[in-house]
Amino acid sequence: MSAPKEKLIIYQALVRLFGNTNTTRLRNGSIEENGCGKMSDFSEKALRSIRQLGCNCVWYTGLLQQASATDYSRWGIPVPSEQVLKGKAGSPYAITDYYSVSCDLADNPAERMSEFDDLVRRTHKVGLRLIIDFVPNHVARQYHSVSRPAGIEDLGEKDNKGHRFDPQNNFYYCDEPLHLDNVGIDPTAQTYREEPAKVSGTDVFHAWPSRNDWYETVKLNYGVDYCGGGQKHFDPVPDTWHKMLDILLFWCAKGVDGFRCDMVFMVPVEFWHWAIARVKETYPEVLFIGEIYDPSIYRSYIEYGGFDYLYDKVGLYDTLRAVVECRESASTVTRCWQSVEGIQNQLLNFLENHDEQRVASRFFAGDPRKALPALVVSLLMHGNPFMLYFGQELGERGMDCEGFSGEDGRTTIFDYWSLESLQPWIGHDYTLSHLPKEAAALRRYYTQMLQLAKTEVFAQGGFYDLTYCNYGNPRYDVHRQFAFFRHTEQEVALVVANFDADAKTLAVNIPEEAWHFVGIKKSGKYTITDLKTGEAKREVIDLSKPFEAEVKGYDATLLSIALR
Repeated sequence: MSAPKEKLIIYQALVRLFGNTNTTRLRNGSIEENGCGKMSDFSEKALRSIRQLGCNCVWYTGLLQQASATDYSRWGIPVPSEQVLKGKAGSPYAITDYYSVSCDLADNPAERMSEFDDLVRRTHKVGLRLIIDFVPNHVARQYHSVSRPAGIEDLGEKDNKGHRFDPQNNFYYCDEPLHLDNVGIDPTAQTYREEPAKVSGTDVFHAWPSRNDWYETVKLNYGVDYCGGGQKHFDPVPDTWHKMLDILLFWCAKGVDGFRCDMVFMVPVEFWHWAIARVKETYPEVLFIGEIYDPSIYRSYIEYGGFDYLYDKVGLYDTLRAVVECRESASTVTRCWQSVEGIQNQLLNFLENHDEQRVASRFFAGDPRKALPALVVSLLMHGNPFMLYFGQELGERGMDCEGFSGEDGRTTIFDYWSLESLQPWIGHDYTLSHLPKEAAALRRYYTQMLQLAKTEVFAQGGFYDLTYCNYGNPRYDVHRQFAFFRHTEQEVALVVANFDADAKTLAVNIPEEAWHFVGIKKSGKYTITDLKTGEAKREVIDLSKPFEAEVKGYDATLLSIALR
């Protein structure tokens, strides 16, 4: 019998910022002024610390070569126009070369691929899997691969630019030159020329993108005629499909363990069905994680598309955020998991990522501790993957005004910057010794929860929601508490999360059929262990009475009941 699969816990880190210890933090600063993190910052010691936190996978965000304002022309990299850049560092989703890692992230740009190989080796050495971005919907306006293998044609190299749409073109084209007036560039000052204009990455099928569009990118053509009614032209297989498969296979051969695929719903599901199957013929263990925002198509992208996991942003993330902010009842978590029953284990949970506002920002909770019950629910409710965004475990607030990214509660992806919250940890050998007291305590809490999540009862056990039997309970508020069982043949875990600021002494209604379902068949003495303190006691469980539990404010009580 094979060993049970370990719960996937991903540490997402923006490579450009992670190890940057520069403290200048000049708004709109250059790489020379503000510095930049490097692949080498992920030393064995740093990676072991991430592993000790409880993670078993790292998503190195922003590795691929992207358009930036930094001049790397002496290494053969074309210098992009700043008129089609967002920020000095540029967007990590405006790729200029799918076959290379960013020069920004290398100690020696000429050796950047060798440095990437070293990163793969270090990551695997400490027992972590490695995920990189795959950005399939769009590329930088001035995409040009200087690193593509011999025999590989560049994107757009043989396009018929006289056609708005052609099934074998890699891009879509407009009937006029690109205009940047709506981006905020005076027409008389526009030096960037693109004629005919390519369609922008946010499906702007005209030549006048706005500042709120992904105007720095252009959309790839997968054979769907959006210019003429949306007809699909998949036979013969579009040229873009072949080119993107080549890119996936290239990185698999480099030792990549998985891809976080950007905006997968903007690419036809038929492509994913075709490409993922072909990748897995040679690399069956490679993971595909899809960013998606439409729950109505989750099942299509899993069952037909072939994705291992999909973001559950519009589901559990939005629900838990609303509960933390007192905009929704905790009971809505029940409706949330019920809506994805059957595919729950293929959804990726998180409380932060590079697109979302930081929990500790004034735009969200304002205090990282307020989201601890949400962490417990998101992490422990099922055995599906969980993702942690770097700095989240230290209470990073995301309240800097970095440049292109303003003071919006997010950590910038467009600017050269560094995170003050990480520097005491990085600067002292990735230990907690010089962290502020609150940050150290928060990281210890995260470590304990992440490690618990990988134990058998939480990673593999069954789930039983106790909300339904507590409506109208005067000693339990379904709007501010959420309780559930996880269970195996050996153990039952009771989790009671409290979204209120005040500590509570609760009486949780648990019907006899619920006790029986999780394996407790009769009243009597059981060994009950507090999973947070390790304290174990022999206590009576009376199946005919509510179960009493004390829980702190903005916290959760986790109790293990031994069955054997």
